[in-house]
Amino acid sequence: MKADLHCHTTLSDGSLGIEEVIAQAKRNGIDYLAITDHDCLSSISRANVLGQRYGIEIVPAVEFSAYDGKREAKAHILCYVPQKPDRLEGLCMRNSEMRRQRGKKMAMKVLDRYPITLENIVKYSSGSKAIYKGHIMHALMDYGYTTELYGEVYDELFDSKTGLCAVEVSNETMSSPEVHFVLDLIHSAGGLAVMAHPRVFDNFELIEELAKDNRLDGVEVWHQSLKPGDEKTLLDICEKYGLIATGGSDFHGFYNHYPISLGYNLTPQESLGKILAHKNT
Repeated sequence: MKADLHCHTTLSDGSLGIEEVIAQAKRNGIDYLAITDHDCLSSISRANVLGQRYGIEIVPAVEFSAYDGKREAKAHILCYVPQKPDRLEGLCMRNSEMRRQRGKKMAMKVLDRYPITLENIVKYSSGSKAIYKGHIMHALMDYGYTTELYGEVYDELFDSKTGLCAVEVSNETMSSPEVHFVLDLIHSAGGLAVMAHPRVFDNFELIEELAKDNRLDGVEVWHQSLKPGDEKTLLDICEKYGLIATGGSDFHGFYNHYPISLGYNLTPQESLGKILAHKNT
């Protein structure tokens, strides 16, 4: 059974709608799919209906933004199969509002530098909860200011340290909620908390700390961001602390940083079984 437990749609920063993603997953031979839009649970009901139509089992999920205050670093937490998803709506709304404000500030900075309109950007973000960098770059490509989504122009505008239009987390408690708060909320909703792509924000030390305290249920081991040796390190941590090892493509369609198709990374059947067992408890 093929299970891709990490992908995005136009509800956040993906370029394909829910049905398009599910239809493509079917073409790619995927049996289980988790749509993990950022801070958004809106896809679950429709995805379930479409999943039945296409013969794909939908695993309810969401990806939350969080902040590791001890190391002053970002962290993304994947929540799977929440039994009481209503308890997560407040966090979704808070994080989405933060993204909305930050996205609009980025867009306005870009408009000061390039003679395009906000409408040029909004047409790509209209289905999303916020304006993302990919939406802005897509608009710039339309008007010939760059020929690639990621590259020299993207780095000039959005590099986290030197980007001219970057609007990173500020002093507002780093905007994103503290990681322990997110984990507690996921568990209060009856969900499983899995650390997403730990290499992206260098969350290895955080994983060990959370695992020791029994605060984490799993780690996304199979992700294209890993460096040589990372997979073994993460698998050793999972074995040591009894964590679920997951995998997913982190598919964004056109907005991926590099060519990635659905099913590029998969979750092993044993791990999938543990997640589905939790869903049925």
